[in-house]
Amino acid sequence: MSDWIDFHQWNNCARMERPGFIFEVKNAAGQSLFTSCTQPLQTPWDWTSAPVLFRLLPEPRPHHSAPIPKAQRSP
Repeated sequence: MSDWIDFHQWNNCARMERPGFIFEVKNAAGQSLFTSCTQPLQTPWDWTSAPVLFRLLPEPRPHHSAPIPKAQRSP
């Protein structure tokens, strides 16, 4: 896990990217977003404040979801 970096450095994210790692971006309200390096960063619609910090984290390991239940017959 890396230290938090000021979001003004986001333009350098391509140089920081590594396989198996992902960025966590945090806004002033404390909301987090996990993303790859995209220019410009597309923030979620419900973010009410701009991004202020980001850091590089190991990408979470994938896991299997529960199977989809079979359809039930109508009476």
